[in-house]
Amino acid sequence: MAITRVTQRMLSQRSLTSVQSGLNRMAKVQEQLQTGKRINRPSDSPADTGTALRVRSSLADQHQYIRNAADGVAWLGTVDSTLSGIVTQVTRAHTLGLQGGNTGSLSQAALDALATEVDQIRESVLQQANTQYLGRPVFGGTTDGSLAFKEDGTYAGDGGSVMRRVGADVTVRVDADGIETFGADGDNVFSHLADLSKSLRLGDSAGIQDGIANLADDLTNLSGAEASEGARYNRITHASDLANQSVLQLTTSLTDVEDVDLAAATVDLQTQEVAYQAALAATGKTIQPSLLDFLR
Repeated sequence: MAITRVTQRMLSQRSLTSVQSGLNRMAKVQEQLQTGKRINRPSDSPADTGTALRVRSSLADQHQYIRNAADGVAWLGTVDSTLSGIVTQVTRAHTLGLQGGNTGSLSQAALDALATEVDQIRESVLQQANTQYLGRPVFGGTTDGSLAFKEDGTYAGDGGSVMRRVGADVTVRVDADGIETFGADGDNVFSHLADLSKSLRLGDSAGIQDGIANLADDLTNLSGAEASEGARYNRITHASDLANQSVLQLTTSLTDVEDVDLAAATVDLQTQEVAYQAALAATGKTIQPSLLDFLR
């Protein structure tokens, strides 16, 4: 049986190593209390560090979805308010057409006055159809230009779609298609208003009736555009709510992984302090006086 010789130097080294280990453990707990974090460097817990990184990545995605949703809500809010104003104007033009339909009871001067107001409505609707959000026409698709419709009422957009991703698999259109909303070139709200004005000035009863029917169809089309915008608005706000809920859940998960339990850490620090003091006392007894101490 082999016998290991334990020297005074070995005892001293082991005692000092034990004291240093206790000091390191106490310093680690103190750092956790100071930072409030259980993980201050990857080596503290490689597995939890990986989990924290994945949670942070998911949090970043959700925050981006929330920002996208906020931008989308602003786009759709602009579209909604614009459509509401346009519907009001076109409804007024339709009413003027109905008044002008009574050609037998209205003088030409009265018809001209109605036509003038219809012209003003056309200008107002055209101006609203070119409404912009952040310098981009909300009915112009993805065009780089500043207009969705030219002065003559023809479409100047490109037919593209402005999309916003508001979830992992959720993408919502936040603009409105100019052609679908107002009609194709030559057969849209603007041409119908111009035709109605012309018919009123000419006292053309048949033309006025056609104008009334066309504007009625335009109002139906505009109402459909409003309904579509409202549905997309609801969808994007719901997605934003879900993203906010995910942020709360992920933040809680990240806290569970990274943050320190202050009460437990405080108790642990006290335990480590007691252990460190005990190690110091034991080391003081282990390291015996040297021969030099006896020669003094």
